[in-house]
Amino acid sequence: MILVVGGAGYIGSHFVKELVKTQDVVILDNLSTGHGWAVDARAIFIQGDLGDPATVQHIFDTYKIEAVLHFAAYSLVGESVINPLKYYENNVVATLNLLKMMKQNQINKFIFSSTAATYGMPSVDIIDEETPTYPINPYGQSKLMVEQILADFAQSYGMKFVVLRYFNAAGAYETAEIGECHNPETHLIPIILQHLGGQRESISVFGTDYDTPDGTCIRDYIHVTDLANAHLLALEALLENRIETATYNLGNGHGYSVKEVIETCEGITGKKAKVQYVERRSGDPARLVADANKIYSELGWKARLDIQDIIKSAWFWHKKQF
Repeated sequence: MILVVGGAGYIGSHFVKELVKTQDVVILDNLSTGHGWAVDARAIFIQGDLGDPATVQHIFDTYKIEAVLHFAAYSLVGESVINPLKYYENNVVATLNLLKMMKQNQINKFIFSSTAATYGMPSVDIIDEETPTYPINPYGQSKLMVEQILADFAQSYGMKFVVLRYFNAAGAYETAEIGECHNPETHLIPIILQHLGGQRESISVFGTDYDTPDGTCIRDYIHVTDLANAHLLALEALLENRIETATYNLGNGHGYSVKEVIETCEGITGKKAKVQYVERRSGDPARLVADANKIYSELGWKARLDIQDIIKSAWFWHKKQF
């Protein structure tokens, strides 16, 4: 039995859809940002908080848990700056409670959803796992804190873990049963598609004077199904004791500018976007692209789906919501 914390959220729900094909699954989610409709019916669902020791202990008492996957963090950068207490309480303190309960119940296999935000504003264009981590906001800092806690737990308590640092997750499940649905929505691709679907009057591009070919920021986008498959491989390696500890970047290894993403959305939808060009946002690096060769060499994972696939699947999902 595998425990998936945050399994009703965007990435967690896509992972569960793949995991239930081979494993028995328990989901713990408080539905603060997740959705009941995203929960796979083949999984056992428990609504509760990972910061509540009684809830976590009930799960460990009731089910024979072999490994835990953590998708339950708050993840809005701007909100983390305004309300860092919320982020440290949930992303660090509640996670520490979960790890403490795992230790007490002798469960030592853990996969953690981390983020490229741990790198902050790197001085290199292509980011590998050895790139220094200097987060510039409480969200990234909270993720890095948990990474450091995991390293200490591994050294002192024999915790076996995999940290997966996501770049820009996007796209939707191939059947459009589930997809990206945040409130508020802050991610570029769904914002563009909401606009092209008539739900927003326009879209804003923050800065056109970056040191990139077209002056807009470049980011690495990865399909949520590719992310799910990376987690499956990491879990398999942990369960088979082929990994003690590991940290991997997850990305396509190719960057797309904001203008390129808009143009791709326009081409796929057949609609023209109304774009407002505004000033840069503080803290936006010009280019963030992953070097994901490490996970390919060690686990054989490589992103299969490109920006066209990502946007086509997202548009299929968004059309069903209109």
